Amino acid sequence: MSTQIKAVAFDLDGLMFNTEDIFEIAGRELMQRRGKVMTEECHHAMLGRRPEEAFAALQRLMDIDDSMEVLMAETRVIFDDLIDDHLAPMPGLFDLLSFIDERNKPRAVATSSPHDYMREMLGRYGLFDGFVHHLAAEDVTQGKPKPDIYLKAADRLGVAPGEMMVLEDSEAGTRAAAAAGAVIVSVPNRHTKVQDFSAASYVVESLEAELIRELVAG
Repeated sequence: MSTQIKAVAFDLDGLMFNTEDIFEIAGRELMQRRGKVMTEECHHAMLGRRPEEAFAALQRLMDIDDSMEVLMAETRVIFDDLIDDHLAPMPGLFDLLSFIDERNKPRAVATSSPHDYMREMLGRYGLFDGFVHHLAAEDVTQGKPKPDIYLKAADRLGVAPGEMMVLEDSEAGTRAAAAAGAVIVSVPNRHTKVQDFSAASYVVESLEAELIRELVAG
């Protein structure tokens, strides 16, 4: 493979951890409390977006009158009640992180979620300090699918976007990385597999894919 990868940027939710599973449960509970049923359209519209954009879609598609602040706070309470019993790393995560480190490739996190949430998720598995840069919702004016966060990640990592591999699980994140000019390996999960990944450089089934290691190794 001709592309020389010098750094790696990871999405967080649904890529490193199964948090989309937990948000799915939380979303159903949030809607049930309001006498509604979460639709697939709404669920997919929220994936990979910053909280403000995700909950704006929820308000619009589910015809919810509650304020965004109320919806976000209530969802976080439900999520926090579920996390201890449900959170898990995605298959192959730790082995891939070790592989990248062995080849001295710096890595960053670039997530649509807030900084405090990112720190908590990574901290649960002692992973925060292993990433040299941590980019979150507050770090950009425009969230995914706009390229801002991945352009900033490449700049922080000191590489050209085309020298950075981005690992993403959602269409929004894939489109963001494509617009930034990165090498994109999309890893759809059960929530996102119906989305459009035509913008990806490669699509694989899991973080265990040998292709990812071949790209990292160059």
